[in-house]
Amino acid sequence: MNNLQATIEGVLYVVGDDGITLKQLARALEQSETIVQEALDSLMNEYTSNDSRGIEMVNYGGRYKLVSKAIAHEACQKIFEQTDTKAFSQAALETLAIIAYKQPVTRVEIEEIRGVGCDMMIRKLLARNLIRECGRLEVAGRPFTYEVTEQFMDTFKLKSLDELPVLPDYQQPETERDLFE
Repeated sequence: MNNLQATIEGVLYVVGDDGITLKQLARALEQSETIVQEALDSLMNEYTSNDSRGIEMVNYGGRYKLVSKAIAHEACQKIFEQTDTKAFSQAALETLAIIAYKQPVTRVEIEEIRGVGCDMMIRKLLARNLIRECGRLEVAGRPFTYEVTEQFMDTFKLKSLDELPVLPDYQQPETERDLFE
C-alpha cells in the first residue's frame, strides 16, 4: 500500500461514522480530487476483493467511511449482548434515557436533546437489543423511530416504564435575567 492510501486509511479511521467527502479528503491531503479518487477506488477494490479483512470501505451519500463486513456482525452482536449496566458509557445511558422517556423518538430528536450525533450509539444499542426500530414517521426522509425492548427492561430490572423516576418539570426561562435569579 502506498503512502497516500495508508494516509487515506488512517483518515477514514479517525473520521469514523461521519465519513469524509472526496473534496474534504483532497483538501486535507493537498492532492487533486482525481488523484485521491484513484487511491480511494484502489483501496475500495482491495477491501472488497480481500476476504481476509473484516472491514471494508463504503461510499454512502458521497461520504467515504470504513465499516465492518457482514462476516463480523454476529461476533460484534455477541460482544454487545454482554449487557452489564456498569459497562454502559455516559453517552449510552443518556441515549437510553431519552428513548425510554420519549419513545417513540427519532435519531434527530435524540441528537437535539443530547446536542451531539448519536448514530453510532443507536447502532450499538440496537446490536445489544436494548432498543428497536418501531416504525417510521410520515415526513420527509421517513426517519425511523425507536423504543426500548424487553431486554432493556430485563437489564434495568423494570416491570414497566412507569418505574422510571419522574422527571422534574423544566420551564424555559423567559429572559436571560431569569437564568440568574
